Amino acid sequence: MEQNHLFFDLDGTIINSQKGIFSSIRYALQKMELTDIADEELNSFIGPPLLTSFKKIGMDEKQANRAVAFYREHYRQSGMFEITPYTGIKESLLTLAKEKKIYLATSKPEVFAKAILDFLDYTQYFTGIYGADLDNKRSEKAEVLAYGIEKSELNDKADAVMIGDRENDVVGGKINDILPVGVLYGFGKKAELEKAGCKIFVASPRDLIDLFN
Repeated sequence: MEQNHLFFDLDGTIINSQKGIFSSIRYALQKMELTDIADEELNSFIGPPLLTSFKKIGMDEKQANRAVAFYREHYRQSGMFEITPYTGIKESLLTLAKEKKIYLATSKPEVFAKAILDFLDYTQYFTGIYGADLDNKRSEKAEVLAYGIEKSELNDKADAVMIGDRENDVVGGKINDILPVGVLYGFGKKAELEKAGCKIFVASPRDLIDLFN
């Protein structure tokens, strides 16, 4: 593939963030004196906006906003750095950044995303880092990607791809006329990505080097 502008998702694409996300969700539920939920259901929180995910488990708008606030309280303190980069992703970013422009497009708040990339010493590989705001005015992947396209002054959308592991990455790409590329090592299943309209897949981070070189 010859595209020169690569937009990457964060959770499930660059890092395995399950531990920190799960602990932060459980902290929020505990603070709200609500029943814990199983790991399988918690997996659905990784990728989509938090507010949306809390609503899907039965919360109304007010409850979901309280849950997000509690989540972020714990996440800032410890959950943010309970992460493991996927094997081979650093090599892929390093290699691709030599010839391509790499951007981050995540539904995670931009301030957290920047802190995580700094913590991992990955910021050097990125031309732009784009995430959600803290007011939930820009949280859906399509909104974040549109914001990133505008900020990066991308003129030719055919020269870009959106790389991610969940349905919202694929849908966000398609809404913005950006070709989606699905990764199969993250939290989303191939069937989920295919149903959303993804047709190009990689099985490992290192496969990204072969795909774009």
